[in-house]
Amino acid sequence: MVKSVQLTEAGLKKLKAELEFLRTQGRTDIAEKIRVARGYGDLSENSEYDEAKNEQAKIEARIIELEKMLENVELIEEVANTDSVTVGVTVTVYDVDFDEELTYRVVGPAEADPMNGLISDDSPVGKALVGAKVGDIVTAEAPVGELKFKILGISK
Repeated sequence: MVKSVQLTEAGLKKLKAELEFLRTQGRTDIAEKIRVARGYGDLSENSEYDEAKNEQAKIEARIIELEKMLENVELIEEVANTDSVTVGVTVTVYDVDFDEELTYRVVGPAEADPMNGLISDDSPVGKALVGAKVGDIVTAEAPVGELKFKILGISK
């Protein structure tokens, strides 16, 4: 059974745009790099050619990965209820240990980008937050240790 890929509307658009870029500009750019590298002579000792071919393989692998993801998309519906944390909501928390307020949007794993405030419902912090209500204190077992958050707000 193929696992579905949960995405918000914004995440779906982002993946489609990445796929389109790789299929067009990405392939064109790498084909040019390969063409130029071939001009340097003997391919058996041509590091530029080897590097370009490796980059081409990475691009093609990412295209295949994106195509498979897009075949199995489960669109996250607009959240109607913000009584508790679910995929698709924005949650504001107070980090008890670091004495700071943080805001996260809970998304599916394919869309996660923790450095930009997008956390997966599958991550340790995401798992701890899902189901929590405003005022709850949750504990997440993360690789850096135990993290405690107080839920301050939940919004669409």
